[in-house]
Amino acid sequence: MSTRPFFAAQVEEFIDRRIEATLRTIGWQEQVICYTGYASGTSLRILGRVILVPKRARSPLGKATEDLIHRRGFRNFFSTACVRAPFTITIGSLTVSGMTDRGGYIDQRVRDHGLPPGWQQVEVRSAGSAPALADVHVVGDDETFGLVSDIDDTIITTFLPRPLIAAWNSFIRDESARQAIPGMARLYKSLLARHPQAPVVYISTGAWNTHGFLSRFLKRHDYPSGPMLLTDWGPTNTGWFRSGWQHKAEALLQLTRDFPNVSWLLVGDDGQHDPNIYTDFARIAPDHVRAIAIRQLTPTEQVLAHGSTGMIDPDDPDDPVAGIPVVSAPDGRGLLTALDGLPQLN
Repeated sequence: MSTRPFFAAQVEEFIDRRIEATLRTIGWQEQVICYTGYASGTSLRILGRVILVPKRARSPLGKATEDLIHRRGFRNFFSTACVRAPFTITIGSLTVSGMTDRGGYIDQRVRDHGLPPGWQQVEVRSAGSAPALADVHVVGDDETFGLVSDIDDTIITTFLPRPLIAAWNSFIRDESARQAIPGMARLYKSLLARHPQAPVVYISTGAWNTHGFLSRFLKRHDYPSGPMLLTDWGPTNTGWFRSGWQHKAEALLQLTRDFPNVSWLLVGDDGQHDPNIYTDFARIAPDHVRAIAIRQLTPTEQVLAHGSTGMIDPDDPDDPVAGIPVVSAPDGRGLLTALDGLPQLN
């Protein structure tokens, strides 16, 4: 069997390399964009991207202008990746080298990083960029509770996957007009008040290009900070498009390897596949699931999202999911009421 990437991925990389070479000849320079990372006591995961920007974008005025432009969603999707670009990560006296993938993305593991639990920063730079600081949540090995949250229609209204509405939300609307789901931020803050050092991880099929917007959205609406595990839209090494279902399933399984002592509260919505993904994960790794909380979309949202009103209903007492609490409500307030009585979350 051939190990060569899917031809569409090869074509995309060829085009990206030609664009990158052209922009370098007219003076565009490298810039590192850092995404929020996470770590256990022994393993650190750094996420980010290396792109090309015009010189003015690296000045204070240019950065302010770029930030204003990026608040219109379409601008987030126009960037030039640095394909297979070398980079270094500096953690105190430790330096680790790596190389971006064909989309310019950084996903680097560092063993024995030596960082204490809590929020830390590490330095990331490419060969031609200024240093950038990446926020990292280091989770202590004694932590046993964590929160996994979907994004679309769980904490922010998007009506995915209806194409026209999703495109309008993602490309045209100013980000300040995007709506938060009522009560969800309060729900998450209440849970973290009981487990202040617990990891919070947001998993979504959304594009990495929206990371900046989503970070500002979380901060503006008082959601807890945490790493976001997003996707690279476009051709993959095996086909034309990535599988959203597979992305979420693999991200959940990876968390069990990164945090073997943590069991998670899984929060999603019934507009796409979250109930099925979470149920499948609970059957595979029941010891890593404390409870499942599903936000119920309104009938209108269900139609727009092409969702299903069916909820998880395990009838088989031998099914490992049968012992895992599943609650549902239309908003965060209702979910908080339903979860408050569960001993698993105390």
